[in-house]
Amino acid sequence: MSTLVKTQKREHKDNAKLRKSGFIPAVVYGFELETQSIALNEKDLSKALREVGRNGVMKLEVDGKPVNVVLSDYQMNILKGQIIHADFLAINMKEELEVNVIVNMIGDLVGASEGGMLQQPNREITIKVKPSDIPESIDVDVSNMVIGDTLTVADIRAKKHYTIVNEDDYTLVTVSAPRVEVEETESTEADGAEVTEETITEE
Repeated sequence: MSTLVKTQKREHKDNAKLRKSGFIPAVVYGFELETQSIALNEKDLSKALREVGRNGVMKLEVDGKPVNVVLSDYQMNILKGQIIHADFLAINMKEELEVNVIVNMIGDLVGASEGGMLQQPNREITIKVKPSDIPESIDVDVSNMVIGDTLTVADIRAKKHYTIVNEDDYTLVTVSAPRVEVEETESTEADGAEVTEETITEE
């Protein structure tokens, strides 16, 4: 569990001013809590996320009380790599919740020797799990896959200790055949045609 992150009520709407002072505008809502607009120190949030990960449970101090939350949504400044707004969901640690988790491919692909190309149509799956058991990511082994193989939720469902919400046919990984580039050459000569020049003289 991460250290307690202090928050303050966000009563004004000048979010740009908040960010310049090192704070992030945010909203917290959920279990035994009314929706509140808050602000928290950017450095404190970054430290907490490093400790627990994107899907981990952290503690916020809201109205002077510790609240267990997960980061349910956020907005980023891509150029600076900084969170500029965050939504926190207050949770009951005894109840399961649904979260999206990144899928990582691991292992050396057998089909790579034949030129097989790995494709990942869906990079996340939705799982239902207790907050204390939320994984940072889910690894799927692709080492035995060959060209034409497809790995779906059905292939990993029984191997996981949590409930996967997605349907069995939800595709995670495919191995496709190598692309063949066909070069088309244009003929500079017309088929069977001759081009002649005629000089027309006027009398």
